[in-house]
Amino acid sequence: MSFRNDYVLSLAGQDITNKTEADLRSIFTEFLNKGMHGVCFSPYLENQKPGSIITEEQIRKKIEPILPYTKWIRSFSCTDGNELIPRIAKEYGLKTMVGAWLGENHAINEEEIANLIQIAKDGYADMVAVGNEVLYREDLTEEELLKFILQVKNELPGIPVGYVDAYYEFCNRPGITEACDIIFANCYPFWEGCHIDYSLLYMKDMYQRALKAGNGKKVIISETGWPNRGTAFEDSVPSLFNAIRYFINTQNWSKEDDIDVFYFSSFDEMWKMSDEGDVGAYWGLWDKDGKLKYTK
Repeated sequence: MSFRNDYVLSLAGQDITNKTEADLRSIFTEFLNKGMHGVCFSPYLENQKPGSIITEEQIRKKIEPILPYTKWIRSFSCTDGNELIPRIAKEYGLKTMVGAWLGENHAINEEEIANLIQIAKDGYADMVAVGNEVLYREDLTEEELLKFILQVKNELPGIPVGYVDAYYEFCNRPGITEACDIIFANCYPFWEGCHIDYSLLYMKDMYQRALKAGNGKKVIISETGWPNRGTAFEDSVPSLFNAIRYFINTQNWSKEDDIDVFYFSSFDEMWKMSDEGDVGAYWGLWDKDGKLKYTK
């Protein structure tokens, strides 16, 4: 079986018009074995979702398969057991980008921020992210978010503090951008309906826009990825071919241009279907049972 397209396709500088599925899986394995800068870490089991209590045992079971392939992991929350992730990751020798999940619940926000600060003071955070797509979801005002960012910066001198959101939010919110030590930009050509043929160029443009908004500050791509199953979104089509191609092109660019990228995601997450439809469950490099999806 060969994957074909009306375009002359390229993959990390190679013409892949006539590559078979076996060829693509082999190239994926080669790039994965070279190692990623970072990966977004999902600790949830199949019957869990945000709000479920996660255990140290399941965190270790989830971290161990990804250890040979990444230098960093990114966590998203500091409550419900997620606060254990940075310490365990450090035990395994990983660097950590630790996130506090902020939303509409004031009490939970305060607990997330307090735990984030304590985790960093205990030496388990290399970088911290105060909130994830809070402005995109409109869960907090810009002023409320800014207050949390400045609080964390005041408590954690010497540790880079940032905020995670879609790349364009940093263009539109100069006050937030100015407050951040580092820009954490989510870049998803898929969710902007981009055809796979143009996805790498599109992501590079997203990165450049965030870089310009940051005015000299370091920009890290805090999330990017491509699903292998589900419903197409405009010209963005989920498939094994497209998911492999996107991963390889992203990793190749990351290494060639020294761009720090946290790939989304480690594992498939069934709970995400409630928010994103059927495509939401299939962004992982590993399936929900911990098996690598694209290796030969």
